[in-house]
Amino acid sequence: MRGRTGAILRVGIGLAISIFSIWFVVRDVDLGAAWTIIQTANPAWLVLALVCMSTDVLLRAVRWQRLILPIKRVRVMPILGYLLVGYLANNVLPARLGELVRSHYLGDRERISRASTLGTVVVERVVDIAVLVAIAAVAILVLNVRGVVASAVLVGLAVTGLLVVALAIGIAAHRLPGAGRAAAVLERWPSAAGAARKLRDGLAVAGRPRTLAEALVLSVAAWGATVVAFAAIGQAIGLHLLVGEASLLAAGIALATAIPSGPGYLGTYELAAVKIAEALGRSSEQALALALLAHATVLVLTSVAGAAAFLRLGWTSSIHEVEDVVSGAPDPDVTP
Repeated sequence: MRGRTGAILRVGIGLAISIFSIWFVVRDVDLGAAWTIIQTANPAWLVLALVCMSTDVLLRAVRWQRLILPIKRVRVMPILGYLLVGYLANNVLPARLGELVRSHYLGDRERISRASTLGTVVVERVVDIAVLVAIAAVAILVLNVRGVVASAVLVGLAVTGLLVVALAIGIAAHRLPGAGRAAAVLERWPSAAGAARKLRDGLAVAGRPRTLAEALVLSVAAWGATVVAFAAIGQAIGLHLLVGEASLLAAGIALATAIPSGPGYLGTYELAAVKIAEALGRSSEQALALALLAHATVLVLTSVAGAAAFLRLGWTSSIHEVEDVVSGAPDPDVTP
């Protein structure tokens, strides 16, 4: 019952955040003007943006494959399928539940501990946030941005530091003072103790210098493709963005969508674009038009490709697990 209550609470908070974000956008932006701008978009530039975003997704699949490699060798194409199914779930489920869905999917299909796969996703998210904050920090320095956006990036730097510390503690928890006593207490619940060990195995991939370096390089490359996509969409609607501006928009919007919200990050994506544009002295209507086109491109790409992956991979063997994830019930582990 507590698990179901927690799940309902997460969903409710996510939906509330999206609703408030949409309200702020509608209040401050001329929607009619933004729609007029969208109608003038050059299709050729939008095709380029789609290619760049597809490249981004492929690079993310390679990154996850490299993070999984210390645990088990899995080919990139199956990893891409699991990733896309997770993105599809994020598009229809609130509070970023797709991250759990793809962890369970990979664990089930590749016979890897699902706690370990979740650990690699946690590492992936920490690396992603660190790269995004670095990109945003460089952009605000180059562009000399002040105000709310700069303050948000500084908060992001602090949060990134805390995440890195938390990740390090998670990796080395069994070596810390008092770890033996904590382990002895945890052993009273064997399933929880086993899941904790396997989660640490997933987190431990961050302790491998080569694996971590590969994840960082692939993250930079993936976000570089997204920055080009944003610049291309800007060109499509007559908004000529500097590299720093496109970088700040891409990074800032992505950081905003890290906040649990409604399905498909609806509202937080658009609000971040408008506020960043205001800090850059750009038109809010053009920023909203850009955000809507970029958001639509991402949603269509991940939904169509995710649905194709879902149909190819099937769902029968994982449906009970996903029901457990959504309800908050404990999930049985799979031994590799």
